Amino acid sequence: MEFDLESQLTSSEDWASISNLFATEADHMISTVGAIDLCARREAVSLVLQVQSDCNLEPIIAYLAISYIDRYLTKREIPRGKPWVVRLLSISCLSLASKMNTNSIAVSDFQRKEGFIFDSQTIQRMELLVLGALDWRMLSITPFSFLRFFITFFPPGQLPLLQTLKAQATQIILKAQIEIKMLEFKPSVVAASALLSAAYEFFPNQFLAFRAALTSCEFVNKEKLWECSRAMAIPTAAPAVTDGCEDSASTGTLSSSNTPVTVLGRLCSSTESEPTV
Repeated sequence: MEFDLESQLTSSEDWASISNLFATEADHMISTVGAIDLCARREAVSLVLQVQSDCNLEPIIAYLAISYIDRYLTKREIPRGKPWVVRLLSISCLSLASKMNTNSIAVSDFQRKEGFIFDSQTIQRMELLVLGALDWRMLSITPFSFLRFFITFFPPGQLPLLQTLKAQATQIILKAQIEIKMLEFKPSVVAASALLSAAYEFFPNQFLAFRAALTSCEFVNKEKLWECSRAMAIPTAAPAVTDGCEDSASTGTLSSSNTPVTVLGRLCSSTESEPTV
């Protein structure tokens, strides 16, 4: 669900729809994060993000694919000694996610730079295994469902800048998915945190006002917002080896300790005790 960037939410239908999203988003979260194989997840997510960048996929496709991977790994284990299974899982989840988009993409496009090419029958069999683990529930509420709603808290009248803000927040959301801790936060919290980070980078003079407006929203849990903002800073300063796993694929995350996400994390840490405006 998305909203017009140029308009505010004024109709009762708009508010009813967004209220329903906030009320049901928790139903789409994973409750057994501890069961996930961290090494397999990191490799799978890295591959998805790399394919998304190489093939210029819609962000929602990559996000859904990662969601399917996480849900699969909570119920199934990756066989030891078969590292190719992780690649097959990633490609299959990307294929399933693309089918949820109006413009489905050929699986061959996902494997253009892969040294190990899977045939269509192998991918289809893996898709069925994934669907079984998902109980055939492919729809999901994502942070992208909330981005345009939260953007309405920013002063209107600068459509190109707001579009830039949304685009940057989208990239922050995707890059943050490499961190397992992001599964602890509701999609709306992830969306709000990403927008705060993007606003700090593009609208520093208006950042405090935007932050105050966001935290005044009845749907926003301020404590979770700050916690998520700090978690989003983790990828920007993560070492080459984390969670005991070697990061074998580039995810495009930043390394400077002075990036907007990292600075935002420090800023939020110092303002946790402020009252909600």
